[in-house]
Parts: sequence; C-alpha cells; structure tokens
Amino acid sequence: MPVDLRKYQTQTKFRLILWFFILLFTLGLGLIWLIYGRQAALLGLLCLLGTAIPIGLIVMALFGLDLIVKKKQ
Repeated sequence: MPVDLRKYQTQTKFRLILWFFILLFTLGLGLIWLIYGRQAALLGLLCLLGTAIPIGLIVMALFGLDLIVKKKQ
C-alpha cells in the first residue's frame, strides 16, 4: 500500500504551525500573566492579534495565488 508523502508533509507542516501558535498564545500569555499581571497579558494578546492580521492577509494572498497557478496548469 503506497504512502502519499506530500500529503504527510503537508499535514506535518500544518500541525507544527498550529501547535506553535497554541503554545505561543497559551504558554506565552500565561507566563506574561504570571510575571507581569493581567493588564500586561491583555496587552500581549492585543499585540499578538495585531501582528496576526497582516500575517494572515499575506498567507491568504499566497494561498490564493497558489490556487490560481494550480488551476491554470
């Protein structure tokens, strides 16, 4: 039974990125909360969300371009 290595690679990359963001938000903000308090953690959350918007827009644009290129082939 053959294994699709490209699908496995895509799943692995997705899971690594997902767990990175989960750890960033939970562990990172949790440590900020423990060390500096609630107000600092809320500001940290605001900063993380503020940086996620442009990154998300770039990722969506690249994903859209990838779909367009694959559709023309």
